Amino acid sequence: MRVFLAIVVICFWSCNKESSIVPRDFTKVEIEPIIMDSTMSIRAIDFNDEYLFFGSTGHLGKQALTKENKFDLNKFKWTYDKITIKSALTYEDKPLQFRAIAEVDGVLFGISIGNPARLYRINRKSQEPILVYEEYHEKVFYDSMDFWNNQEGIAIGDSTVGCLSVIITRDGGKSWNKLPCSDLPKGEENEGAFAASDTNIAIVGDKTWVATTSGRIYFSEDKGMTWDVFETPIVNEKETEGIYSIDFYDDLNGYGIGGDYTKPEDNSANKIRTKDGGKTWELVGQDQDPGYRSCVQYFPDRAGKEMIAVGFKGIDYSNDSGETWTHLSDEGFYTIRFINDSIAYVAGKGRISKLTFK
Repeated sequence: MRVFLAIVVICFWSCNKESSIVPRDFTKVEIEPIIMDSTMSIRAIDFNDEYLFFGSTGHLGKQALTKENKFDLNKFKWTYDKITIKSALTYEDKPLQFRAIAEVDGVLFGISIGNPARLYRINRKSQEPILVYEEYHEKVFYDSMDFWNNQEGIAIGDSTVGCLSVIITRDGGKSWNKLPCSDLPKGEENEGAFAASDTNIAIVGDKTWVATTSGRIYFSEDKGMTWDVFETPIVNEKETEGIYSIDFYDDLNGYGIGGDYTKPEDNSANKIRTKDGGKTWELVGQDQDPGYRSCVQYFPDRAGKEMIAVGFKGIDYSNDSGETWTHLSDEGFYTIRFINDSIAYVAGKGRISKLTFK
């Protein structure tokens, strides 16, 4: 009885805390450069307390961070070492391109696009890249990676033999196994994902959502053991259209964004939202900006009301769960990851920056 009452009190407190959050009205964003390197195009970033990690053409890299004022998360002041540690990785003397990475307890994982797909594990201490998975196929192309915990992770890629490519690890990334098509929903012709921001996968607890080029959502409630697939109304008639990015605030509320990168101003049927865990989706912000964006993310701890979308055409902010958006900047980036509820890292062509929303 005491345990039950404690659970009720905790739930009542946390639920009321969420519902009492008043959405902010950001009108500008401060952009602070961290890494400037015209030779790199960065679509995948991650970080921990010590390093900022990134993937680009030929490199899995990390930038050392020094943190001051540790006691106030909203007033972090960051300084950066001038030396970026890079692990140059090639195949047959050609640089591999990494658009999907993940950091787990200081260990960095990265999988390359194209044939062959090569997945590396870089240990915290040795910093020596270890090849833990390799796949050869003329259509192989891995797009995104994420982890449920420090032992179990997933990477997804384009269809090669009639179904989405899904590889999973259950031993901390030391080995990876590809799911057979018999364990997955039947794929549509040439169905895959866009390797635009490493945000095709969303994870909340054991639940997983995967967004595809066909505008469909693959869903697993048990860390990739079983799968369903749900349709969405997002535009997906051409190869360049579909869902480019997906995020879930909790196990019910999620958002997807995309469109057509060749027509970035088009803003019809490129934004979708779910309130029932991905089973059904509705179009939102119809014929309203933003148009094409490569990444969308919820602000942490803001009750699912505040969101950011980034793309090579700029940065946009919503404080009504993605119903309407405010354009904050024309500065172009591909992907974003939040440090806290006001500060984030972004990466794009030739640079990584820190954003502070005001």
